[in-house]
Amino acid sequence: MTHSEIMLDYLDEGQIDEAMKEFAKALRKDNDATLFSLAEELYSLGFLAQSKRTYERLLEKYPEEDTLRTFLADIAISEGKSDEALNYLSEIDEDSDAYLQSLMVAADLYQTQGMFEVSENKLLTAFRLAPDEEVIQFALGELYFNTKQFSQAIGFYLELIKAGQTELSQVNLVQRLGVSYANSGQFEKAMAYLEQIHLENMDSDTKLQMGLTYLQLNDQQKAIDILYDLKEEDSSYTSLYPILGQALSNENRLNDALLVYQEGLSVDEVNDTLYEQAAVVALKLDDEKQAEKYLNKAIDINPDNTGILLQLSNLLVKQERDDEDVKLLEDIKSDGDVDPQIFWNLAISYERLENYEKAEENYLEAYPYFTNQSDFLRSVIFVFRENGRQEELQDAIKHYLALVPDDQEIIDIQNDIND
Repeated sequence: MTHSEIMLDYLDEGQIDEAMKEFAKALRKDNDATLFSLAEELYSLGFLAQSKRTYERLLEKYPEEDTLRTFLADIAISEGKSDEALNYLSEIDEDSDAYLQSLMVAADLYQTQGMFEVSENKLLTAFRLAPDEEVIQFALGELYFNTKQFSQAIGFYLELIKAGQTELSQVNLVQRLGVSYANSGQFEKAMAYLEQIHLENMDSDTKLQMGLTYLQLNDQQKAIDILYDLKEEDSSYTSLYPILGQALSNENRLNDALLVYQEGLSVDEVNDTLYEQAAVVALKLDDEKQAEKYLNKAIDINPDNTGILLQLSNLLVKQERDDEDVKLLEDIKSDGDVDPQIFWNLAISYERLENYEKAEENYLEAYPYFTNQSDFLRSVIFVFRENGRQEELQDAIKHYLALVPDDQEIIDIQNDIND
């Protein structure tokens, strides 16, 4: 047996000290082919320092072998030594047999540094040199997938599958393609691939994506079935709860939906989305007290979420708690770019508080956004008439009667103006 083989046996038995003694002997006595195999094996086992020493010894003897430099660069990346990796790669010329591999290693390096555009350029250069090389197609697909450029990932995964590849580096390509189609809004194509995967072979992310895709396709029951399966398998997977709750709500299974949201909040009690969705369901169940509690919890977690603040405002307006509504909304209004519903809600509250100047101010702010809302227009018509805004009044009446042509009270107001 070679010293390399003895070393590996010792490692397999957990005898590290003996293995290192044999490693020193292997470097001195084993032939180069054996050392090359040893370096590969040590790298796969995670003994990077020993693998590196072996490749370095071989590079001293064969300085023209650029492949060794790519291996050393790869180890340097694993050790977090980016500059060292770049030094090795910079020594490889474009006419080298190892240039293609050096591009792949460089792409990996730049990805670890978050420099995805540089990584993409390296991979595209490699792709132009070897467009049929499956490992390059796969690397590009993975880069685009992991950077959420799903439309670009699709082509590479599709080519690999057409070539007969369904799995590479323990990655299910059918699954990747289905998820990419789903995230690109091509839901029917997504399901054509995702449904090819047996449920027991799906990871949690794919089950979630299937549930979301079924929801997009308005197949609520299938969404519910797969997400309940995911919940049973991994109840700590918090992303499932908003989607499952929505599917149940769409089926008008409101009590079940609320229970799901509550279960989700028991797992993730700082999820403002779950509080918001739970509030919506509570309102549908006419439990305004519970809804308000959920909305206030959501606001505590995310006070900048104007959507949640507006939902609370809607509830306050409905309950005629106008002082509270004004206090809630005036700070939001001062931020500048806000939902126009805020102006409408403020207008209602100020009008009921008999602050007509402020009511008019907010009605005017809201007016351009609600010229197709009959209930808004009817309210604003009386405000404009009261305050003598003739031009705005006539415009509001015109829009309102286009929507509700038989409202005699508003017709009478129009006739009074024309007389």
